[in-house]
Amino acid sequence: MTFSIVARCADTGMFGVAVSSSSPAVAARCAHARAGVGVVASQNVTDPALGIRALDLMALGASAPQTIDVLRASSGHMEYRQVLSVDCKGNSAIHSGPRALGTWAEAKGQDVACGGNLLANPDVPARMVEAFAASSGHLGDRLVAVMKAALAAGGEAGPVRSAGMKLVDQVSWPVADLRVDWSENCPIEDLSSLWTIYKPQLADYVTRALDPSAAPSYGVPGDE
Repeated sequence: MTFSIVARCADTGMFGVAVSSSSPAVAARCAHARAGVGVVASQNVTDPALGIRALDLMALGASAPQTIDVLRASSGHMEYRQVLSVDCKGNSAIHSGPRALGTWAEAKGQDVACGGNLLANPDVPARMVEAFAASSGHLGDRLVAVMKAALAAGGEAGPVRSAGMKLVDQVSWPVADLRVDWSENCPIEDLSSLWTIYKPQLADYVTRALDPSAAPSYGVPGDE
């Protein structure tokens, strides 16, 4: 019921994750990222604690493959889980348990890992990795393009209803944490529209946190 991408921008070191599902508010459970450390998607009969633990392991110096090995060896019910990870060096690793739902698949490369379950066909993650490799520009733009490519490749077997994207870069909080928790239309198109609005303001929100005296106007009535 989910397909996702976790990725690192090799030029900037920014990490990002994008995810969509037929379930509501999928990004609230599945998307995990920490600046300077790594990015993780924990999905399929989801245990959000796996995402938090994976980031803690990578913060201690474990690579993405080592992190997945530790989770497999020490976490219960891993036969039900999918966990995708990319570390600070761009290494990628994926765990997909044999009891993942429906048609499931995974694909990875340098700086990127993609996976899904209850997919329309098993080629979807590979098409996502190809789309990421073919893309350029801001990581947020690339993630949105990959999610659209996933839909074009078949996406989930049924309609998706929620989507989200999280980006982290240099500061301790997400520089973007955009969610479409439910849509009767296409949540990925809704997410794309939201990103188009948010992207030009992203750096300003960081500035407002770090140095309010340098912050630009909010552009609302009463803000001089």
